[in-house]
Amino acid sequence: IFTSCNDEETSIKTNTIVDVAVNSNLSSLVAAVTKAELARTLSGPGPFTVLAPTNEAFAEFLSANNFNSLDDVPKELLTQILLNHVIDGSLKSTDLKTGYANTKATSDASNTPMSIYINTDVTVKFNGISSVTTANVDADNGTVHIVDKVISLPSVVTFATADPNFSILVQALTRSDLDTDFVSILSLPESNDIAPFTVFAPINDAFVSVLGELKLTALSEIPKNTLDLTLKTHVLANTNALDTVLSTGLKLTTLSSEIVTVSLTGGASLADEGDRVSKIIATNVQANNGVIHAIDKVLLPN
Repeated sequence: IFTSCNDEETSIKTNTIVDVAVNSNLSSLVAAVTKAELARTLSGPGPFTVLAPTNEAFAEFLSANNFNSLDDVPKELLTQILLNHVIDGSLKSTDLKTGYANTKATSDASNTPMSIYINTDVTVKFNGISSVTTANVDADNGTVHIVDKVISLPSVVTFATADPNFSILVQALTRSDLDTDFVSILSLPESNDIAPFTVFAPINDAFVSVLGELKLTALSEIPKNTLDLTLKTHVLANTNALDTVLSTGLKLTTLSSEIVTVSLTGGASLADEGDRVSKIIATNVQANNGVIHAIDKVLLPN
């Protein structure tokens, strides 16, 4: 408030991200931001890109998670969920590209920024669940995209299912005859005894290649026990191994009790016990319960 020479008060209008939420009738988002005490942050200089869930999206989120109202959501959880909708920088729809970005949320597994998967192939979708319904709402301190789902804190399963590069891996993990429930295990929270997880995730081409090597035509032809052990050979329990902890000669014990050995010579790679070498082609996709590194070849149990 400024006082003019004639003592008339004049207010300066703002159009921050919080103002946009208020003016766009996103009352549930405004209530959530208020409860989490993030209004000052989101009114700050930024710039920020905010993915703003509709009132209907919040209602669906509360129902799906057995909360009667926002008051029932623990403040710390609500804070991290909201921050999972905030990306640094002001990104218009034309700036969004298929791939990974970081949000302002912090992973329980690593205390580092959470990843978010953006898919622009058809519509703009985040983590495979939340689509943009209204894009490019300008704010003084960034850009708002209104979305139709609340983007919950991701597990490693979230990214495996959201990223089409891992679609065959998901088919393998969910094969109905397997004795191991990989989806349930890899969805366990960081606080569980076996979590967090490090997953070396073969891309689709890796599975196509290994089927050719084994002279098979489909995942269903891989013997159950072989597939189970193979998938476990790509998972480390009780560790969130970012690329910064990998070093040449480091031996990692997987869920199958197989050992994989790291090499950084000529680029990061892994070797299984049969000296099969797989290059690490993407790193540090950070979930709330672990981290994913993409690899270009399937590792096989001894």
